[in-house]
Amino acid sequence: MDDTNSLIEQRKAKLNALLQKGINPFMNKCKPDCDIGVAREQFEEGKEICLAGRITAYRDMGKSLFFDIRDQSGRIQVYAQKQILGEEQFALFKHLDIGDFLGARGKYFKTRTGEISIKLESFTVLSKSLRPMPEKWKGVVDTEIRYRQRYLDLMSNEEVRGVFIKRSIIIHEIRQFLNSCGFMEVETPMMQPIPGGAAATPFITHHNSLGCDFYLRIALELYLKRLLVGGFNRVFEIGRNFRNEGLDRRHNPEFTMMEVYEAFGDYASMMELLKDIVTHVAQKVLGTLVIETRDESGQVTKRIDLTQWKQAKYKDMVREKAGEDWFEIEPSERRQRALSMGIEIGDGYEDFEVTSAIFEKLIEPTLIQPTFVTHLPKELVPLAKISPEDPSVVEVFECCINGQEIAPAYSEQNDPIEQRQRLEHQAGGEQQKLDEDFLLALEHGMPPAGGMGVGIDRLVMMLLGQDSIRDVLLFPQLKPKLPTVEASGESKE
Repeated sequence: MDDTNSLIEQRKAKLNALLQKGINPFMNKCKPDCDIGVAREQFEEGKEICLAGRITAYRDMGKSLFFDIRDQSGRIQVYAQKQILGEEQFALFKHLDIGDFLGARGKYFKTRTGEISIKLESFTVLSKSLRPMPEKWKGVVDTEIRYRQRYLDLMSNEEVRGVFIKRSIIIHEIRQFLNSCGFMEVETPMMQPIPGGAAATPFITHHNSLGCDFYLRIALELYLKRLLVGGFNRVFEIGRNFRNEGLDRRHNPEFTMMEVYEAFGDYASMMELLKDIVTHVAQKVLGTLVIETRDESGQVTKRIDLTQWKQAKYKDMVREKAGEDWFEIEPSERRQRALSMGIEIGDGYEDFEVTSAIFEKLIEPTLIQPTFVTHLPKELVPLAKISPEDPSVVEVFECCINGQEIAPAYSEQNDPIEQRQRLEHQAGGEQQKLDEDFLLALEHGMPPAGGMGVGIDRLVMMLLGQDSIRDVLLFPQLKPKLPTVEASGESKE
């Protein structure tokens, strides 16, 4: 039997000892007066208070002992004396372990070193932990365990807990800001008869009662635009999208997007809105508009200045990287030049996709400071308006920060005839891929509008200095872990 199994058996024995004394920790209740962090802020010498949390440290001194309890908001030290609790109650501590949950009632005091503490007068065992917590100093070092058993990571790593608390606050502040600007939050279907609003491979599911397939949405766009047709001027939605594609440090099959639409706006008004949202959130959550990433020695390795936002046209950036004559040479020559620059070009790539590969591989990763890349090729964005100055491009921006796209935005196409033609081209003649209901809505008249999508996960990554999307998702997608099979035929994890 390995050490873990031995510890589990010891803890089960302690649980049985509690049960024999008439104490079932899984049936007990305790209503704390407040969170532990609030209790620390409201310290008042001698005042009685009831708190609850997980035991995270334990120091036995014979006739007295100190232990720490922790909740989401912080930790506090508790001092227990046999003289106050009585021998029978004090003896129960020998059946408790680090990881157990406890309700503690007592009076505030400070130790000689100034540590805010509670002098215990009574306690309630609220849950018995049958498995040990991760080591205090090492925490969870196995990356796969961190993601697969996130609760262990949260339990042992204050910095990780802080990331997800801040993520929640970031989303809250975005909502507050948009509400204050007159935007209405809405909800649109996650299961759609035709996946639209983006070019991506969908997940397919089947509805038994209706007897037909549905698709988990790949974008929020087309249903939100229907609401503009219906008369709502400013709408937004924050929700999950699903794409049946690869996983890497920037992509997860399910991810959180926010889309915002404003009647009578355009891509330029969306540009101002995005700047306002990001700077508002950074100031509120981080207290600064300069994001610094440091290495283990404390040296600054990256500095993002959210007070400086640049603009550059897509074609100009491509010319700078791939040659001033890039858009004048023949498509075959563009293809060869891209290959010579180390770009992988698929056999079926169209000419605009070759240029897009140059941008994605050689330009986007260098855009660390906030940069609005504007006027993209019309083939890349069939739902945006053609630029009146250059009919080969559309009124679009992609905002890149920290070497990745954070948000695209368009002057939305509201011409139903033009929209049909461009969607038909994108569908490659496959009529069943057209969302006829959306096109029908456009024919009833949609006001000119600006629309924007914000990758919430990537925004959080940038603001909190995280390199992988998995570090800002509580439960990132992983391949299911199969049980191992012992020689005896028994299976175990």
